[in-house]
Amino acid sequence: MAHKIAIIGLGIMGRRLLGRILEHPAFEPVALWDPSETACRKAAEEAPGVPIVDSAQAAIAAADVVYLACPPVPRKAYALEAAAAGKAVFLEKPLGVDIGESRDLVEKLKASGVPAAVNFTQAAGKALATVQEAVASGTTGALSNINILVTYPAWPRAWQVDADWLRFKDEGGYTREVISHFVFLSERILGRTKLVWAKPSYPSDPALCETQVLARLENEAGVPVSILGSVGGVQPDRQEVYLNFEKTGFLVAEFYRLFQSDGGAWKEILDPPADPRKISLGAQLGALDDLLSGRPSKLATLDDAFSVQQKIEGMLAGT
Repeated sequence: MAHKIAIIGLGIMGRRLLGRILEHPAFEPVALWDPSETACRKAAEEAPGVPIVDSAQAAIAAADVVYLACPPVPRKAYALEAAAAGKAVFLEKPLGVDIGESRDLVEKLKASGVPAAVNFTQAAGKALATVQEAVASGTTGALSNINILVTYPAWPRAWQVDADWLRFKDEGGYTREVISHFVFLSERILGRTKLVWAKPSYPSDPALCETQVLARLENEAGVPVSILGSVGGVQPDRQEVYLNFEKTGFLVAEFYRLFQSDGGAWKEILDPPADPRKISLGAQLGALDDLLSGRPSKLATLDDAFSVQQKIEGMLAGT
C-alpha cells in the first residue's frame, strides 16, 4: 500500500516534491493546502488529480504522512497537530528559527512516537554516500578540514522570488536556506560541531537578511569547518564544500556533483545527473519510505536538524 501523503505549503519546494511524489510508487498524494490562492492554482495545474483542500487540518486528516513545506514559524504548529493525530511528519528545513521553540518541537515530536525527519536534500544523495564509503574504507586518511563557500550576486535567486519571506531576517536568508545543508553534510562526516566564532553582516534595512557571513566550527577533535557566504556584486552562484583529508580531497559542488583531487586538478568522479533535483528528491522519498516502513533511513533526524539550527542561528547572531 502506498503511503498517503499531504503537502502543506505549495511554494517552489512543495511543488517540486509534489512532482516527484506523483512519480513514486511508494506514495499517493491525497491532499494539498496553502493559504495562497496563487500557490494552490499552480499546484492544481501541475497535479490536476490531487485535491486542494480548504485547510491545513483537512490536509492532515486525509493523510498518513504530512510534508511541511511552509515557512519555519507556522511549521511547528502544523507538525504538532499532525503528530497529535498520529500522522508521520516530514519537515522542510530549517527546523525553526528560535532555539527554544525548536527544542520544544523536538521533545514533543519524540514524545509523540510518530516517524519524523527533516529534508536536508543531500542526506540520501550519492555524493555524500560516496565520501562516507571512502572514509569507512580507510583510503582517505584523517580529515584535516572542511571549507564551505557560498556566493550569489543576489538573494533570493531568480527562481525563489515567489517565496518573498526568504529575503527577510526573521525567517529567511541564505545561511538558513543553503549553508544549513552544508553544515548538515559536514556533521555527517565529522560528527557534532560547536560554533567557535561568527561574523555576519547585514544591510542598512534592519528587516532584511544577511549579506555576508564568516564563521568557524570545530568538532570535538578540533577539526575546523570554515564558512564564507557572500551576496552582491557581479559574481557567479557558487555552492561548494571542500573536504580535505590527509590522502585525498573531495569537492561537493552545487549539492550533487562530486570531484576528487590527489593534489592536482579536480576530477569529477560521479556522472552528473541530467536532472539533479529529480534524482535527489527521488532519493529522499526513497529514504522517507524506509523511515515509514520501519527500515533504517538516511534522512536527517530531528536531533541532526536541531544541531544544525543551533549553529546557523549562532552564526546569524554573531555569537
